[in-house]
Amino acid sequence: MPEEEKDMDKLGIFVTNPHQDTWRHLKGIVKAVQKADKKVRVFFTFKAVHLVQQPDFPEFSKTIPEEDLAICLDSYTCEGFDGVPTGITEKQMRTQAYHGEIVDICGKYISL
Repeated sequence: MPEEEKDMDKLGIFVTNPHQDTWRHLKGIVKAVQKADKKVRVFFTFKAVHLVQQPDFPEFSKTIPEEDLAICLDSYTCEGFDGVPTGITEKQMRTQAYHGEIVDICGKYISL
């Protein structure tokens, strides 16, 4: 997708780091972006799928539209989890193709 077609009001966030500081930073970034009346698209993958076990993940997930929040199904399975984590739907269990969509759609992008 050409740059001019990307949504410059949407920040893509690729989350790979499972540390507690990452969780705190992610929540702060999402809150700041939304306060600025912008949008986010978040994808948890690799070891960061452990972050969806945070007690406040279900509350966090409600702040982002369903189509803009996903977890890598393969990473989730590889890390020993099964089923669907509390706070998301089965539809939000996605593949790495979702990460490609983030790169294509979002005008800005960060990795945590």
